[in-house]
Amino acid sequence: MNYWLMKTEPSTFSWDDLVRDKKAVWDGVRNFQARNNLKAMKKGDWSFIYHSMDDKAVIGIAEITREHFPDPKDKDWAAVEIRPVKKLKNPVGLGLVKQEKRLANMVLVKNSRLSVQPVKKEEFDLVIGMSEK
Repeated sequence: MNYWLMKTEPSTFSWDDLVRDKKAVWDGVRNFQARNNLKAMKKGDWSFIYHSMDDKAVIGIAEITREHFPDPKDKDWAAVEIRPVKKLKNPVGLGLVKQEKRLANMVLVKNSRLSVQPVKKEEFDLVIGMSEK
């Protein structure tokens, strides 16, 4: 299993929207590196859902339920389908992530603008632990 982080603006599509809809097509990604990350996702992988803009926090965990396929809005790009797994006990803000020395090399810290990014298993587990506090 691989782990990821997918960023969304909550005013456009939030964790609550994903829970309400029970699944979603993750499309609209228009960055080559993020697109390549979508293409690398496998069915069963887990991804953090990260609210960007004002919240700037990891909110929940989603599962990849359908591997990459052409983006319905532009066939030259990729999309995946996801479903909610669980909301984190407490959101984990970007500030907290940056304060944790063991996360200093996390892509979220190094390249916080990338909308779809890989997360190492150790980082994933650490963020989960941080949400429990």
